[in-house]
Formats: sequence, structure tokens, C-alpha cells
Amino acid sequence: MKKTILAIAILVSLFTNSLIAQTKRVPASAGRAEYIEVEKNVRLHVTDLGTGKPIVLIHGWPLSDAMYEYQYQYLVQKGFRVIGITLRGFGKSDKPYGKYNFDVFSDDIKIVLEKLKIQNAVLGGFSMGGAVVIHYVTKYNAAHVSKLALFGAAAPSWKQRDSSPFGVTAAAGANLINQTMTQRQDLIAGFGSAFPAKEGNISKNVEKWLESINLEASPYATTQSITALLDLDLRPVLAKINIPVAIFHGTQDKLCPFPLAEELNKGIKNSYIVKFEESGHALFVEEATKFNQELEKFANK
Repeated sequence: MKKTILAIAILVSLFTNSLIAQTKRVPASAGRAEYIEVEKNVRLHVTDLGTGKPIVLIHGWPLSDAMYEYQYQYLVQKGFRVIGITLRGFGKSDKPYGKYNFDVFSDDIKIVLEKLKIQNAVLGGFSMGGAVVIHYVTKYNAAHVSKLALFGAAAPSWKQRDSSPFGVTAAAGANLINQTMTQRQDLIAGFGSAFPAKEGNISKNVEKWLESINLEASPYATTQSITALLDLDLRPVLAKINIPVAIFHGTQDKLCPFPLAEELNKGIKNSYIVKFEESGHALFVEEATKFNQELEKFANK
């Protein structure tokens, strides 16, 4: 009788273990966080894909990390770990009341890179994001970063100043700030024609996609960050950059004129310009193939 009971118990155990083995979930994700807390009650949205050498991308105004959709796909296939960080106030990141300036953005980026344990990254920034990444590497002496890439950067001074006659006038800047507070939707809709070099360079669907990303931004953050950009003059700190720098810029850029790229090149040692002859400000989609290949080449140098 005892032998029979023992045999039954063994059979039940084997059957139960078999069921558990069949139903045990094997995690499908790599365990990476999609949101990273940078201070109490403030989380940033992060796209973190692939493995290999890290490339970290910062978006422009008032976009989000979603703008790099076609860079993510390409770079992952080429064996890179690509990380897009959405600044506070934009996209899917938290949108708290408070400061939206370049010190805050740089501090947030440093915390994300620390938490992800990133080292020797290629750090890239588009438009306002170009100013952000310059500020970051000069403030933190290129911590976690070994190379810098600037894409249609709104730098070193996006507002026209003495001895820097490029970018927007003070009056145009003031009008832009006013538009963010009084007709933001119309302002964003108007980017469709100003973004590419010419009509047809990007499709209407791509225009709608970029517009939808822009509309996700906090109206308050939209105003505060563009105000901070107009106040920013990075010319005095360019000489502090001592890592390799690639400057990608559309020669037909209406929003950040090409002479800004030349000014950056003059001010940053160990830098070079990649001209996008068929592009305006939207070089990342207007000439996406060239953009991706040149970024890959720079990262592998």
C-alpha cells in the first residue's frame, strides 16, 4: 500500500512539474526601462534598442525621441545600441512645472547616462538638441561621451548677435515666443513648409507625423525652452570641446542657416562638416540614407 501511494505521489509530482515547465513564462524583453527617473516625480522617456557601441540621440524643438525612428532601425541592424532620450516637457516624458533650460536638460541627460551605465558614447543632437549636447559636453567635460555629432544644430548662437549675424533676429525670436503662447497649433502646422529644402522633399504623411510629435509637447515647456535657446550663446565654450565632432547640416536649411555649421566648425577643433546638399532642416528624413551612413561611419572611426 505504501509503495502504491509513493508511486502515485511521484507521478503527481512529475505531472505537476511538467505543467509548470510548460507554462513558465520566458521574458521576451531585455529588461530595459522605458522610463528613467531623473528627479522626484520626473521621468524621462527613453528608447533603448540594440546592443554594441552606444549612440545617444537628443531631439529638436518641440519634437521627441520618436523623430529618430529611421535612425533606430538602421543603427540597430548595424550592431549599435541606440538610445533616444526625450527631454522633460516633450513627447512621452513627464511635463512638470519648473525650469526648462540647458542646465536642466544637461543634468537630466547625465543622470540617464549614469543610470544606464553608458560609456564612450557617440552623443548626437538635432536643432535645439544640438545646442543641448554642446552644453552637456562643455558642462560635464564630455562625461560618458567619446564623440559628438551635431545635426542642423541651432548653435552656437541661434539668435543674431554682434559678430554672429546668422540665425533669427531678436524681433523674429520675440514673435516666435509670442506665437507659442497665442497660436501654437498654427505655428507647428507651418513647420511643414519650412522644414524641408523644398516642397516634396518629405511626403505629406511625414509632415503629419512630425506635426503630431510636435503637438505632444507641453505648451509651457515649448515656450520656456525656446526662450532659453534664444538667450543661449555657446561661442565662448566651443574651444573647451576636445573630442571628435561631426557637423551634419543641410545647405538649404531655412531654420538654422548653413553658416551656423561653418561657425561651429571654426570654433571646434577636430571637427568636420558633412554637407547635405539636397536638404533643409529635415536632413534626417530628407536624406535619411546618407544621414544614417555618415553617422555609422563617424561612430566607427
